[in-house]
Parts: sequence; C-alpha cells; structure tokens
Amino acid sequence: MTFPAAKVEAQISAILTAWGMAEEEALVTSARMVEADLRGIDSHGIFMLPAYDEWRRKGMLNMSAKTTVVRETGGTALLDADGGLGHDSATRAAHMAIEKAQAHGVSVVTVRNSQHYGAAGVYAIMAAEAGLIGMSCSTVWKAAVVPTHACEPMFGTNPLAFAAPAERNPPFVLDMATSTVAIGKLKLARQAGVNIPAGWALGPEGQIVTDPGEALVHRLLTPLGGYKGYGLAAMVEILSAALPGAMLSPLRKFGGPRADRDVGHFFMAIDPASFQDPLEFRQEVDAMIDALHTADRSVPVQPVLVAGDPEHEAERARSQRGIPLPASFLMEIDRLSAAAGASNILTQAA
Repeated sequence: MTFPAAKVEAQISAILTAWGMAEEEALVTSARMVEADLRGIDSHGIFMLPAYDEWRRKGMLNMSAKTTVVRETGGTALLDADGGLGHDSATRAAHMAIEKAQAHGVSVVTVRNSQHYGAAGVYAIMAAEAGLIGMSCSTVWKAAVVPTHACEPMFGTNPLAFAAPAERNPPFVLDMATSTVAIGKLKLARQAGVNIPAGWALGPEGQIVTDPGEALVHRLLTPLGGYKGYGLAAMVEILSAALPGAMLSPLRKFGGPRADRDVGHFFMAIDPASFQDPLEFRQEVDAMIDALHTADRSVPVQPVLVAGDPEHEAERARSQRGIPLPASFLMEIDRLSAAAGASNILTQAA
C-alpha cells in the first residue's frame, strides 16, 4: 500500500513523542526521515523505527535530548547532541553551517555525542536549496565494514553526501555509503525474501555471503571499490569523529562507556558568491549536468544518469502517488504503536 508523505510523517512523529521526544524535535526528526522515504532511500526513513525502538530500550538513546553549542567562532561550531537521535542536531548544524557560510563564505559545523541521523543527502540538499554547496558525512555506532584484506569490521558504513545548486536542473546530489551498500539494503532484502548480490557482504572467514539474514548476523560489508572506499570511510571518520571528539569506530571494539553511542557528524557549506557570480555558477552546474545527459548511451533505452537523478525521480513519483509500505511492515507499526500507546495513523487510514 502507499501512503501520503504527510501521514507517514505524522505516524513517525506520533511514535517518537510517545517514546518521550519533545514535539519540536519529533517534528524535525520525522520530517528528515520522510524526506529519505520520498527520495527512495527506504532504509533511512520510517523503516528505521524498529531499530530506534531497540536502541531506546537498550538505553542507547536519550529521547529527551537537548542539543547545545559547545564551541563557536564566526565560521565554525561544535554541537553536543546529548545522546539523542541525530536528525534534530544535524538539522541545527546544517542551518548553522548555511548561515555561517552566507556570512563568511565557507563554514564547518560538527556534532558529537549523537546517534543515527538518517540520510546524509537531506542535509547537503539543505545547503543547495539555499544556493550553497553542501557536504555532510557521519560515523556509525556499530562497525560493519571490513578494511582491505581484513575479515573484521572496523568502520561503519560512514555515509558521505555532496550537493550543489543548479539553475534549471534539480541540484547535483551525491549521497552514498562508503560501503558497497548501506546495511539497510540488507534489511530490505531480508524483508522482501530475496538474496543480495555477491560482493556486498562477507562471512567470518572472508567468504562471499548472499543470504541477507546471514549477512546481517555477521555484519561484514565490503568497502565501496575496495581500497578506495576503505580510504573514504577513514576520511569520514576523521572529519566526523576525530574532529568533533566523538568516539572513533575502530576503538569501539575495545569497549568503554561510549562504545554503543557517541556518533559524530560533519557539515560544510560554501557560498559560490565568494568565488564568482552565483547565477553563473549555477549555470555552469547546469551545463555540466546537461552535457552528461547527452553522452552516448551504452543501452539506447537507458538514459545516462547524473548523481541525484534516481532520487529526484523517486521524490517526484512518491510525492504524487505516496510512499509504499509492505503489509509486513504495517504489522510492525501496529506493534510499535500499541507498545508506545501512540496513535496508529497508517493502519487507521488503511
């Protein structure tokens, strides 16, 4: 079944507030999650609620968290998320980065003591919508990606996003995990009862695994492009954890009071006006996108893609038709809503 984005957003917010999150933070969090769903990034939207529930019950989430500013200069800031979900603190950080870049040309804002913040791309897009270049990346609390030639996970999927505004086209948006795929793809494959492609995940002795359930047990994802993705994951770790003082993922194996939390985020914004006329910059991005789309096709019926095209198309379609949710997941929403004492908006609507 498909549901309007507004109903999905209301359902998420109802469950979050029932768990103890303040209404303002719940509205921001649900909005970021639904943006992921609209863009077709199903693994980072409403499907995350069961995981958030598990983390909350294990004491890994502070549902009444309040983000504070720890340090601030003209073009930089460090925020502390107080152990809460990262969507609200990340949104605040992205807004600060935008405002600081507009004032100073370039800015960097980081967050520590946070948790999962959803899809990295939604924060980079915030900058692009303001006419700026935006970049966002984040660590992950549980390692799942193996270094080259290793069979032990040392990094999370460490997502990285970059967005640039265009004048006529939608923004250029690169939104990627530094693993071959995000771990949420394994969960979606398990839910759909299908195997994953060879090369996504490994077993404990480095063997190829195609069963998503087995892959989720082992949590040994391959880095994107081998050594290159491994290097990108390390770069994200330095920017998102070492810089703000969050916990480094390779050190979580040694335990400690922060080993199952203290995720870090990084945000950068650049104002093109500091370098050239902003309209000319956006037109340059348009020219690049248009040129890429005109490249000779290897498959005549398959358009040449530019980063962000599939997500833009998904957002267009889902804004009109609604967000698809399988019956099995609606049963999960039934369970979560009942346990939390929240309104069951989706199934009531069905």
